[in-house]
Amino acid sequence: MDMSNALTNELCRRLGIRLPIFGLAHRIEVAAAISRAGGLGVYAAARDGPQELQRKLRQLRELCPDHPVGVDLLLPTGLPEHDDRAAVAAALPQGHRGFVQGLFRQYDVPPATEGNFFSQYVRSQSLFEEQVDAIADSDIEVFAAGVGTPVKALARIKARGLHTIALVGSVRHAQKAIAAGADILVAQGYDAGGHTGPIGTFTLVPQIVAAAQGRPVIAAGGIGTGAQVAASLALGAQGSWLGTLWLGTREHEMPQALAKKLIAASSEDTVITRAHSGKPCRVLRSAFSDAWAQPGAPEPLSMPYQQALTGDLLAAVEQHQIGPLMYEAAGQSVHWLREIEPVAAVMDRLVTETLQALQSMAAYIAAD
Repeated sequence: MDMSNALTNELCRRLGIRLPIFGLAHRIEVAAAISRAGGLGVYAAARDGPQELQRKLRQLRELCPDHPVGVDLLLPTGLPEHDDRAAVAAALPQGHRGFVQGLFRQYDVPPATEGNFFSQYVRSQSLFEEQVDAIADSDIEVFAAGVGTPVKALARIKARGLHTIALVGSVRHAQKAIAAGADILVAQGYDAGGHTGPIGTFTLVPQIVAAAQGRPVIAAGGIGTGAQVAASLALGAQGSWLGTLWLGTREHEMPQALAKKLIAASSEDTVITRAHSGKPCRVLRSAFSDAWAQPGAPEPLSMPYQQALTGDLLAAVEQHQIGPLMYEAAGQSVHWLREIEPVAAVMDRLVTETLQALQSMAAYIAAD
């Protein structure tokens, strides 16, 4: 007997999904598989140029024609108005350039012959506007703002009928997101991978539930088991937002060298560093993050200058799979990533574990 429908709640019905499991995925194949399995797959699109994003959203819909899907962007404020690579490059300090060139030499990294987002784009307000336009012109159902909640962007998205989600790391951020028009809040704790704040998940979630003014709240940060999904519900959230666990899925097609590092990693093998983007970001520890943490290393630059500085290096590391320098944004839930398996198997396990955890708690409220 399929008991997974027992997990369907008000938020699930609102979004047209069956399970209160939300998966942030860096591959459209993973996002589609999560949605097909009953959750909501949210494609992390921050590293796509506008045209690439348009194409991938069309492909995402083709992969998942009958279930809702979402897309996530980073929309921080205070960045340059235009994508002027020459101006940003001219502002990079010579000492920082020399430090990055030293990493090229130390790890014998050949130059990249293929670009990636970090070597081809500079994060700017004009780029964000083009990314938002691509989403507004798509036929997906849900938009998530991973960093920042600019009023104009959310208004454009909402005008097209999409549900809007904002990831927040404090009550102050929640209040800004509510004022900007966010429909749903993700309370993302310190445990999370990627750009994250200083408050732990267990402490943060009840605060955001209390501040949400009746809006649904989804818990995020360090979640990798069904017991934690059940705990999220007990804290007042209506679902759980997972990211790191999907890196170990077959559909993600992780490079072998990086997959081995992730599978071998424990929660202690993630670090918060500004070396990735210029903002605090939890990533899998690597020789890259270690180098920036060494005494005498330059302070990472602010966004978007840090990624402009390191873009060519990271593109080369990715293309040539330079193992010691390879890393990915990963949360403390990396502890539960232990093998490469299909998305469907991960979803089945999460549902089974969630139901078992909820059933085990029933004894505490059973009538005498």
